[in-house]
Amino acid sequence: MTKDEFTRLVLESEETLYKVSMSMLRNEKDCEDAVQTAILTAYEKLNTLKNEEYFKTWIVRILINTCNKHLNSRKKIVDIQDYQNTTQTSNFSPEELEVRLAVEKLPLKIRQVVVLYYTEGFSVKDIKDILKIPEGTVKSRLSKGRELLKIELDK
Repeated sequence: MTKDEFTRLVLESEETLYKVSMSMLRNEKDCEDAVQTAILTAYEKLNTLKNEEYFKTWIVRILINTCNKHLNSRKKIVDIQDYQNTTQTSNFSPEELEVRLAVEKLPLKIRQVVVLYYTEGFSVKDIKDILKIPEGTVKSRLSKGRELLKIELDK
């Protein structure tokens, strides 16, 4: 893969990378750092990518690992108000903001699956590969996520 191809694929994946990292880290600066670190790591490990058509899945996996390392090293708690301030600057409708905030209240493992499936459009199989968990676990987390979101949004 050439440098130009890598750049093109990263730019095509940029929005997904941002959303996934934001769903995990909940802080814009940490999110930006994680995305940059993941891109650099991907570039350095480009020779490990076996099939270019799986680039997006591969780089999202690298990003999730980067975010997990960040979360483990900092054990940081982010106030929901910080996230609200970030999301409100993005001009969401009140309904979109309500759904985004409900998603943010989900436990991390469930939130990851929900964001990858509903926001980013990854298939259950892709999510299984990204998170390295069984397909049944992906499906059960999606089901639990829908259940928790329904409860939260019915309030």
